[in-house]
This record gives sequence, C-alpha cells and structure tokens, in this order.
Amino acid sequence: MTGPTQPETPALAAATAMFVEVLVIGIGALTAAVLLLVALIGPATTAKLSPIAGSSAATGAALAGAYALGILIDRAADAALTPHRRRLRTRFFASNAAYAQARLRLADVPALAARADYARSRMRICRGWTFNTLTLTLTADLAILRYSFAHRPLILCTITALGLATTFGFYRSWRALTETSYRKLAEQTTTLTASPPVPTQMSGSAPS
Repeated sequence: MTGPTQPETPALAAATAMFVEVLVIGIGALTAAVLLLVALIGPATTAKLSPIAGSSAATGAALAGAYALGILIDRAADAALTPHRRRLRTRFFASNAAYAQARLRLADVPALAARADYARSRMRICRGWTFNTLTLTLTADLAILRYSFAHRPLILCTITALGLATTFGFYRSWRALTETSYRKLAEQTTTLTASPPVPTQMSGSAPS
C-alpha cells in the first residue's frame, strides 16, 4: 500500500524558488537578446526565421537560454550593486561577521527565516529586472529604428520614457527591500539574543 505523500523539504523548496527566480530574470534578458537580433538582421531575415521560432526545438532552446542568461544577469547585477548594498548594510551591522552571525541566529526560527527568504527572492528579482528593463529599453529602441511604420518617433519616445521609469522603479524597489531586510534582521536578531529577566526568589523559599 502506498504511503502518504511526503511534504516538500525546505531544501527542495528553496531550490525550486531559486530556479523560478533565475528563469524570471532570464526571460527578460532573452527577450532583450531577441530584440537586438531582430534589429541587427532586419525585417526580411526576421520574416524568414519567424516560422522556426514556433518549433519545439526553439522553445526548448529558449528555455535553456533564458535560464543561462538569468544566471549571468543575476551575477552581473549583484556585482554592480554590491558597493551600494554594502553601504546599506553598514547602517545596521558593523561588520560582515556580525551580519553572518545574525543570519545564523535567524535560521533557528523557521517562520522568520522563511519570511527573510521571501524578501531576498523579491530583492533578487528587482535587482535583475533593473538591468533587464534598461537593456529591453535600449534594444527595443534599436528595433524600432530599424523598422519603418507610422508614428515611429512618438512610439520611440514613449517606450524610452516608460523603460527608464520602470528601470528606476525596479531600482528603488530593490533599494527599499534591501534596506528593510537589513533593518528587520537587526531588530529580530537583537530580540532573539536578548536575555529574559531572571525572577528574584524570596529568601528562604524552596525551589519548585
């Protein structure tokens, strides 16, 4: 007789979440790469290649490419924003060791650790899409300049303005989430390490 289904382990759940994060970031990067390709090869070649884009092989390759690009963009965005992230962290933690110890203490409380993981997931997505929206704006502008259609200047200006505004929005979201995460981590770990007051026993009383 088949036993009950085992619940998903925390490690498997974390790995699944990380895969989804990287894929979400990679889809934006792949779209920007496709727009750049369309701008480079022109409308005639794009029309010839369009039937291939709908094939199963192209879909599989796109999924793999999106995941690979997601890793690349995530690492590049992290490297670019690391100096700013460290400046934010020094407002709440005096050293890297203090931050690492706080992370370890928080791991002892599963509910708080799960909330912190969710916050970091949103930070990574905002961080990656800060770069995605910037590259999407640039490549979309290049593609629009390559093709001829009505109201092209208006569309070009609209896409540029919306793209830059979205890029700034993702950056501000990443900064706000990062700062809030460090502040909550400092507050929560301070509460966890605070020693409870020891009750004073009356003289001559026996311990219970």
